Amino acid sequence: MDDDPILTIEERTAINKGRWFSMLSPTLRHDILRCAVVRRFEDGELIAARGDPAEQWFGCAKGAVRASSTTVTGKQITLTYMEPGSWFGDVEMFDGDRRPHDTFAHGDTTVLCVARADFQKILSTHAELYEALTRLQARRIRQLFGLVEDLNTLPLRARLARQLIHLVRSYGVPSLEDASQMRIGLHLAQEELAQLLGASRQRVNQELKAMEREEVIRLESGGLVVRDRAAMMRISNES
Repeated sequence: MDDDPILTIEERTAINKGRWFSMLSPTLRHDILRCAVVRRFEDGELIAARGDPAEQWFGCAKGAVRASSTTVTGKQITLTYMEPGSWFGDVEMFDGDRRPHDTFAHGDTTVLCVARADFQKILSTHAELYEALTRLQARRIRQLFGLVEDLNTLPLRARLARQLIHLVRSYGVPSLEDASQMRIGLHLAQEELAQLLGASRQRVNQELKAMEREEVIRLESGGLVVRDRAAMMRISNES
């Protein structure tokens, strides 16, 4: 891990364009960034461990942050990924409890870290932050209930399509071969994708191969390209 006090232009743009952060007032955004320490992690480095005291609030400026849990047999299970522009760790800032899961850098990752004391100071100065964080939590709760509903009502094929659509929105870049096709820039092993869906790697592989035969996606070494986004949307709505 390296500390560098300056965000690159690309990193600052990613933070400022974040769906939640971009809605804050310029003064509040300035005060948050002024207090934040910039830290850079290499792929696989631990950012925060489960059970650690919650001493910092985090924002992802580059790469991805993988939240995971560990089973009783010692196997790591991926729970979710936080993309650039996402903020996390605020729940522990309020309830004072310890970290609920491990977070790791996925690829070269840049994280903003706001110390608890600075977080409390910003709250005392900007009542706006209370309302903004309440909206953020409300959105997360809606997403959580949506995921539970999908898990219990949709077939794996539709859930996989919805996950791929989400990854395209968060990490999609136009394919060099055809700009109408989108390459998912987040490199995920099929085992990790399966963990996000609560399914086996074998079943997810079968569904991916079927989508490839239908020319909806193209599987490549270390990546996946969505060739037909309209078809992917149709699959995501299959019941």
